[in-house]
Formats: sequence, C-alpha cells, structure tokens
Amino acid sequence: MKTRIYPLFAGLVVLGLSTSLRAAEVQVAVAANFTAPMQKIAADFERDTGHKAQLAFGSTGKFYAQIRNGAPFEVFLAADDNTPAKLEQEGLAVSGSRFTYAIGQLALWSAKPGYVDDKGAVLKQGTFEHLAIANPKLAPYGAAAVETLNKLGLLSSIEGKFVQGENIAQAFQFVSTGNAELGFVALSQVFVDGTLKAGSAWIVPDSLHSPIRQDAVILARGTGNPAAQALMKYLKADKARAIIKAYGYN
Repeated sequence: MKTRIYPLFAGLVVLGLSTSLRAAEVQVAVAANFTAPMQKIAADFERDTGHKAQLAFGSTGKFYAQIRNGAPFEVFLAADDNTPAKLEQEGLAVSGSRFTYAIGQLALWSAKPGYVDDKGAVLKQGTFEHLAIANPKLAPYGAAAVETLNKLGLLSSIEGKFVQGENIAQAFQFVSTGNAELGFVALSQVFVDGTLKAGSAWIVPDSLHSPIRQDAVILARGTGNPAAQALMKYLKADKARAIIKAYGYN
C-alpha cells in the first residue's frame, strides 16, 4: 500500500523541519538587575524565533572573571558599559557587536509602606540599622549607590550600616526578607509599568551618580551562533524595547 503525501501537508512538513534545523541555543550571562525583563524577553524570543536562550544571572564583575576563565557563555548582558568594552579589547568579545540595551535607574526601597519618602530624606534621618547595597566592586548598581551617598555627604556616617550582597538580587533579598530596613536596588526590581509593586521607594535622581549604561555583547564563544545573532537583533526590536521600558529602564 502506497502512502500519499498531499502537497500542502508536505510543504508544512518541510517548513517544520527547516525551522527546527535552523533553531539554535545560546548561553547568556545576564546582570542580576535585568532578571525579570530578560525572563520575559527570552520566553517571547523562543516563541517568535524558535531559538532558545539559556539564562544565568549574577553580578557583572563575577561574570567577567568567569568569562576570562573560560565559562561557556556566548552573549553577555552586563550592568555597565565598561566590562563589555574591556572584553572586546581583550579579544574575548566580537568586535562591533556591542550596544547599549538599557540605561538603568537606581532606587532606594523598603518593603515597609511609608518608610522611604519620595525625596530620600530617610537617609539623613539615620534611624535605620541596616542598609542593603550590592558589592560596589562587582555590581555597577552598588557602585552607583556608593556614589550617591558620597554626593549626599552621607557615606562616612552610613557605611557602617551596610549589609552587602554579592549582586543587586541579593541586596533586594535582604530588604524583602526584613534583614535590612531599606536598601539600594534596581528600579526594575520594584516597579512595573510605573507602579510600585510593594513597600515604599525613592527613585534616585540621575544627577547623583554616573549613568548606568548597560551594554550587551556577543562573546568569542558565540561567534557564528545564529541564536546569538538573533538575540542581539531581538533586543533592539520594538517588542523587547517595550518590555525593557515597562520595567523602568530608559
């Protein structure tokens, strides 16, 4: 008995096979502040392109050390622009692939409603015992927090109250669990579509710290990977841009 394949069905089979053959996977190192938006972008990216992004989240400084030591990442979404540029100069990233995917915003946040005022005056009152920040040597948001306190003339008086996380995700966790009354976090961790998720917050003015320009780059291991190229293109498209903006990034 002969099996007939109807032309339309045969075309669909060929299309499905060619799509699956083209689909690829990319290993992505993502700065901790960008966790929530990147999880959403990665899900849409897989639906829209067939490519899959395997995500790892952590501090930019730690990822830099891991990449230099041969970690198998192919794309890096950093929390600054210096680290990707450095990797490019060292020959560990693809020259010309780097671009700014987001400009981050710093927020002073407490899980307690009404605890942080909209001008950050709570910092000057100094009635708190613990202030969470990310490690300023590893995390750009931690460095921005220290710079902010320095400009406010409060660093020396508050420094002894620091509860330091390895990255901005840990700093957020310290505040959300009550181990610190308040802390400097990424705006994207506490705001969505312009609405505060919980607690109280002060959005730190950009004038108090250097711009948190977050650059993406294809790493040397990602050379020739179509999924790496596709992801970089996807991050620049309107759908991803809308998600990034919704989480408070410029």
